[in-house]
Amino acid sequence: MRKATTLSFRRQVEAIVNNIPSGRVMTYGQIAALAGNARAARIVGGIAHFGDPNLPWQRVVNRYGGLANGYPGGRQGHREMLMAEGVKVDDQYRVSLSELIWFPEEVM
Repeated sequence: MRKATTLSFRRQVEAIVNNIPSGRVMTYGQIAALAGNARAARIVGGIAHFGDPNLPWQRVVNRYGGLANGYPGGRQGHREMLMAEGVKVDDQYRVSLSELIWFPEEVM
């Protein structure tokens, strides 16, 4: 039974990430909460790290707007992908959550 719950959570995470618009971001914790487990931000990170590379994982940041060391190419690779979408990333490898955070109109 637990496996079905895990798969459902993973599918929800992937659906949410797939719908983040270009030039906007969401946090791991925000995605976890929308997928049904607000305390599973680290699990969302694991899904990002080992999940479908065709999803726009560059649009997922930490709760401070920080970029991921585990992103392909590290934080610099993460930065380059976001900047290619027109997102400003500061010298500390952070984005402005107040300007860029995206909230879907409805839960996937």
